[in-house]
Amino acid sequence: MIRILLAEDDDVMREYLARALTTAGYHVTAVDRGTAAVPYIDSGTFDLLLSDIVMPEMDGIELAQHTAKAAPQTQVMFITGFAAVSLRAEENVPQAKLLSKPFHLKDLVREVDNLFGRADRSNQQ
Repeated sequence: MIRILLAEDDDVMREYLARALTTAGYHVTAVDRGTAAVPYIDSGTFDLLLSDIVMPEMDGIELAQHTAKAAPQTQVMFITGFAAVSLRAEENVPQAKLLSKPFHLKDLVREVDNLFGRADRSNQQ
């Protein structure tokens, strides 16, 4: 099963995202800030880091940079509602996918499915 680490500081958003991805068949571990994600990343057991960019203590870009060093096999996808922050993310972590808020939960699942070659499943839904 594909394992996703979700780092999102907004409680409601974190719950919605985790529920949608779990329903789609992914194993999701959710945390409320970047610093809480670090021990999970260091375990090296996640296939995807799905992270908000703007978070307290450690932002998503710093978390993605840590991930690239500690668990280079882990893919990164950012979610953000700030255009200027999106540009910064693309400059600092160019290999990461970016999903801009607002988005529909089906769009998120489709993007994650595509990332893991599960596009055929997304097209059937």
